[in-house]
Amino acid sequence: MLKAWTDGLPAGVLDRYQLRGSTFAYDDAVHGQRAVSLTMPVRMASWNIPVGLAPIFEMNLPEGALRERLRLAFAKATGSFDDIDLLAIVGRSQLGRIRYTGSGERLDEDVPFQSVDEILANRRGGDFYRYLIDRFAARSGISGVQPKVLVRDENSFFPAGGEKRELSSTFRGATHIVKLWDAAEFPELAANEFFCLKVAEKCGLTVPPHRLAADGAALVPERFDLRPDGTYRGFEDFCVLNGRRTEEKYRGSYENAVMKRFQQFARSGALMAESMELFMLIALNCGLRNGDAHLKNFAILYDDVEGDAHLAPVYDLVTTTVYLPQDRMALTMNGTNQWPSAKDLIQFGERRSLGTRATFLKLFERVGDALSDTARDVEAYAREHPGFAVVGAGMIEHWANGRRDSLSLH
Repeated sequence: MLKAWTDGLPAGVLDRYQLRGSTFAYDDAVHGQRAVSLTMPVRMASWNIPVGLAPIFEMNLPEGALRERLRLAFAKATGSFDDIDLLAIVGRSQLGRIRYTGSGERLDEDVPFQSVDEILANRRGGDFYRYLIDRFAARSGISGVQPKVLVRDENSFFPAGGEKRELSSTFRGATHIVKLWDAAEFPELAANEFFCLKVAEKCGLTVPPHRLAADGAALVPERFDLRPDGTYRGFEDFCVLNGRRTEEKYRGSYENAVMKRFQQFARSGALMAESMELFMLIALNCGLRNGDAHLKNFAILYDDVEGDAHLAPVYDLVTTTVYLPQDRMALTMNGTNQWPSAKDLIQFGERRSLGTRATFLKLFERVGDALSDTARDVEAYAREHPGFAVVGAGMIEHWANGRRDSLSLH
């Protein structure tokens, strides 16, 4: 049995249910602002899930290599290893405002210090990769097949109002995400994502501050769910908002599972402007040829579960067709996952009453200019880093295809 905490206070208990499921019950004194999710309001009755965990509890569970590393390390001690076992390990340190402990334990975070500058400058290759995984895996409640760990920078800096501010000396949580990659499977993945994020920045989308390691072996973004006072914002991805498990992240359409769901849950005086930002992000994924823009790679942020909710900053943006030339969209549009034409995107926007054809054409030009401008940055980086040359050339080629076929730009 685990205790779930929201905003640093107990919210309820989570336990196994029947053979394969789980159940969550709120504590009697919990009020609506302490709900664990926009999709799970406070109520007397328990929330029973027949298989696995509720999406909000599953949201930050590591996948792939990181999950396997933790399974091998802890399965002997526990005698089994299911999602609740995994949540018990990583639940004290994860994205968003929810934390987990044993039922009788106090909540605390104690992520070790780690110099981000050292990570960015390090060239020790596989040894340093293993060091980071070994040291931080059990403190890294963050989803994704790509290996990622949460670390606390020894300088504890966090951006606020465009300036650097030092967090409280009592803060023990993570400040940065370190994204690593397997060179044998996805060469230069960190640099690939770095330049895709640069395109998003040049489009005017909100992107968390991020830096690329000197040898291209890691990408290190700052957390966007962390307030300057060391408290956490609510974070929910679109698997949660659609009531779907992680294994269903490729199920749904951009029209309904993303845009419609965003407009259902986002509460903001700038809803239409943010809906256009979301539309731009979807169009950008088409231009970049990112076939991994699934439900977990879109999210909302909020300060109060009963207050305003906004589109989260851009994250996990990659040109996947460099590695999988026949890759298609992660979700469907107009009933297909084939890359859309500009006409398809315009129809999508018009059906959601986001704007006029002229508005969308202007938006496509903005995305296309960002792609062309960043392509020059890719070429310059490839000249200085010959190992990136093949991937860089592939990215530029696929971006040109996206500009031509999905944005009608030449």
